[in-house]
Amino acid sequence: MARTDAFDRADVSSAVDPATRLEAMAPHNSCHQITGAAKPKQEDSIYKDTVNLPSTSFNMRANSVQREPQLQQFWQQAGIYEQLSRENPGAPFTLHDGPPYANGDLHIGHALNKILKDFVNKYQLLQGRKAKYVPGWDCHGLPIELKVLQTMSDEQRQQLTPIKLRRKARDFAIKTMKAQRDQFKRYGIWGDWDAPYMTLDPKYEAAQLRVFGKMVAGGHIYRGRKPVHWSPSSRTALAEAELEYPEGHTSQSIYVAMPIKAAGPNVPQELQEAVSGASLAIWTTTPWTIPANVAVALNADLQYAVVESEGKRLIVAEELLDTVFGKLEQGYSKVATLAGAALEGSTYSHPLEVYGRVSPVITGDHVTLEGGTGLVHSATGHGQEDYQIGLKYGLPILSPVDDAGLFTKEAGPFAGMPVLGEGNTAVIEALRDADALLKVEKYAHKYPYDWRTKQPTIFRATEQWFASVSGFSQDALSAINEVRWVPATAIHRISSMVEGRADWCISRQRKWGVPIPCFYYKDSGEALMTAELIEHIASVVGEKGGDAWWLLDIEDLLPPGLKAQADKLVKGQDTMDVWFDSGSSWAAVLEGDPASNYPADLYLEGSDQSRGWFQSSLLTAVAASGSAPYRQVVQHGFVLDSKGVKMSKSIGNVVDPRTVMLGGKDVKAEPPYGADVLRLWVASVDFTTDVLIGSNILDQVSDVYRKLRFTLRYLLGNLHDFDPARDAIPFAQLPAVDRYILGRFAAVVDDVRTAYEGYQFNRIYQALQRFAVVELSNFYLDVAKDRLYVRGASSPERRACQSVLHSLLAGLLPMLAPLVPHMAEDAWQCLRYTKPAESVFQAGWQPATQEWAALSEAEAATWRAVRAIRSQVNMVAEEARREKFLGGALEARLLLHVEDADLRQRIAALDSQQNGADPLRYLFIVSQARLVESAAEARGAEYSGSATLEEGGQVTVGLSRAEGHKCVRCWNYGHAVGADATHPELCERCLPVIVAMGDAASKPAGAAAKETASVA
Repeated sequence: MARTDAFDRADVSSAVDPATRLEAMAPHNSCHQITGAAKPKQEDSIYKDTVNLPSTSFNMRANSVQREPQLQQFWQQAGIYEQLSRENPGAPFTLHDGPPYANGDLHIGHALNKILKDFVNKYQLLQGRKAKYVPGWDCHGLPIELKVLQTMSDEQRQQLTPIKLRRKARDFAIKTMKAQRDQFKRYGIWGDWDAPYMTLDPKYEAAQLRVFGKMVAGGHIYRGRKPVHWSPSSRTALAEAELEYPEGHTSQSIYVAMPIKAAGPNVPQELQEAVSGASLAIWTTTPWTIPANVAVALNADLQYAVVESEGKRLIVAEELLDTVFGKLEQGYSKVATLAGAALEGSTYSHPLEVYGRVSPVITGDHVTLEGGTGLVHSATGHGQEDYQIGLKYGLPILSPVDDAGLFTKEAGPFAGMPVLGEGNTAVIEALRDADALLKVEKYAHKYPYDWRTKQPTIFRATEQWFASVSGFSQDALSAINEVRWVPATAIHRISSMVEGRADWCISRQRKWGVPIPCFYYKDSGEALMTAELIEHIASVVGEKGGDAWWLLDIEDLLPPGLKAQADKLVKGQDTMDVWFDSGSSWAAVLEGDPASNYPADLYLEGSDQSRGWFQSSLLTAVAASGSAPYRQVVQHGFVLDSKGVKMSKSIGNVVDPRTVMLGGKDVKAEPPYGADVLRLWVASVDFTTDVLIGSNILDQVSDVYRKLRFTLRYLLGNLHDFDPARDAIPFAQLPAVDRYILGRFAAVVDDVRTAYEGYQFNRIYQALQRFAVVELSNFYLDVAKDRLYVRGASSPERRACQSVLHSLLAGLLPMLAPLVPHMAEDAWQCLRYTKPAESVFQAGWQPATQEWAALSEAEAATWRAVRAIRSQVNMVAEEARREKFLGGALEARLLLHVEDADLRQRIAALDSQQNGADPLRYLFIVSQARLVESAAEARGAEYSGSATLEEGGQVTVGLSRAEGHKCVRCWNYGHAVGADATHPELCERCLPVIVAMGDAASKPAGAAAKETASVA
């Protein structure tokens, strides 16, 4: 019997699956004694069709492009997800979906996210829980507005009313949602696709307004004028979560001299003159903020030096003198030294005389020696720390910049100039003309950009609505500590973000969003926003949608008790931050749904959501209800190309999930792998870090997929005539090798379940791959094939082996089903016996029995030794084949010496069993095998070798030519071949099988007609 030696190696990557060897196992006709004579030509044997070869309709080729949609249609028509998610006997399980943005096609990051979620949900369904999954979409905000506006001419934009814009934006979002939904479904994702949640739904918007109302009632919402991240390109305020910090940003940084007007009262008398004639040296990377300068801040605890340098007297932090003047490329001489506290209260003149401003020197802890000069230029309208210290000193809040990022008339000569362009340059030149500019240079640093428009932002003081996070941050931190975070380090990231967050700017100056339900008095500008008002507007929005805010008159939006004030009021024009939209999903989707758990069992998103959805959901839930909206949070990394580079269309390294599944224009370069290979890639990576994908990686995953598929095919093929209800052999009656493999399988089942519970999908991938290839293909199926093919079809020996294959298949399919559902379902539909359920998912998880797990350590050690000895036998056989001494391994006779007496006794016990499964010749796949008393006897064979086992001492194997003749049916050699006159070419095992078959001996015994695979 021909053999493939790679099949016996414990190398997962190179092992050959059993299905590829079926052709090689077909029997030949002639038998002859092994001698040095030339072998006669082998003709087809009359017994070739009496061998029990595998037969199955489960195709070796997945044909994923056609087959996967067929299986998805089967699931849909049979309502498998709907039935399990609503009728499973277990408790509900809720994985709450973080809504992707309804703007464009899906990318590979979307695929990673949704497939991970599907792993979890399908596993929970298999465990018998009601895993209801409601997919969602984030539908408001600027990007959708921009998409709409890009399709219109300037004239059309000028005629666009808020309602027309909102309706066009709604249509775009719904159209995009439907396209993304179809793409998600093609991944094999299960969920309530016909009833998703969308943040534009009126009921959702009403629930969001009620969350806002609860936060107002709790005193967490206020309106104020303070600096916020402002996007001139979007003309709206932004939250931190809407910013990105791309590499390669360069600013113009400047050193400026601010001339002292008067030394303060704390300056020592003897230093008054030195200080009065000096200038404060400041450094900034935002020259455009100089017109808004209202103070210079120092650190009270630092020492400052007054120095002479090239005709100027400057004040610089003493520890930074060498650094600063090295930058200025100037020498200096120290005149005096004094503490920062002594300079507090001094005044200086604005370096540009046009402003005629005299401002104070102040102190603050935010001033450090980490950079600059140790003196900080303070523009209270353009920086958070400047604003905070400005409140302390009662400084004016200047922000001479408009919505478009242009200087206003308050900026004097710079009015109308863009601050991030011409205005910035003009300020620098004005400082140069005033002889106040010490140096200008380029400075590379991280700078915030609008994550939608990809343009730089500014800090700008405007009237905005804020959620005062500091008012409930301790409650939020306590809630964080009650949540299970995966990976565990994720808790530190979100904790630090919440701990350092003071306010959340929740208002946006856009029209496509949920309105902030506030009116303003015409005469005073005072805001009117009460709990009664918010509830009333929420009811209106719940019935008519957010458009009602723009469509209805003020009187119709007011509750009865306030209608009389309608003429005194105007509507607010701000909408809510989209993070407030999606962050309210716990209330809109979960809280009132009896079929869902609240708090959710799980949130699962990318690690960037620590500053996004994870955080906005936490903050709204804690502020409105006092607890976190989730019990567990799982974070995944980003997808990079195979070299670890971020994907970019300009680079050309983007991997499109549709191309992965369906193939590209060049099928050879971009073959159609199908959804299951894409899913298996997700299972293969450690998703808690950034993950890689590329053609080489997908090829490797595809190879693993084929090995798994071929293993399933082999199991199915050898069960074509097996009915577990009729043919199964009890565990206690199984041969030792069968009990051993089931013991190994029990450990795998336990490991895989633990890994599913811990979201360690790459562990599952590795465990199932290793078991299928190393435990099954390399060992068990190799030694079992003799029983499966050669023994009588209904013999106890074959039925015992089939019983094991049935148990393995029944356990493997549900373990694979969450990861590769199409392959698992396809295999399930190809079962030939009566199935216990219509779908593999309905059959549920198959735990290992206690009997299987009862494998003793002594038994396990015996089998580890047997497998190690097999490796040594294979090495010696390979050498004998290389030198043409042997053809196939069945031409060999094995002499085995085991040094350790205890191990030798245990192996002898295997050899003595009379059940046909364990004798050594079948375990080592040779025609004869014998334990010998000395290593010398084993070394006396033509080919030999020794090895020291990790447990069991030294073993020596010797291989000689097998004795006797070759049986044409099983290819084993023996002296009994030729003993029967009727069937002289058969051995003592094959003869009774053929006799029992009678007339059937001339008919195919194991070959069945091919079936057409169908799941309909």
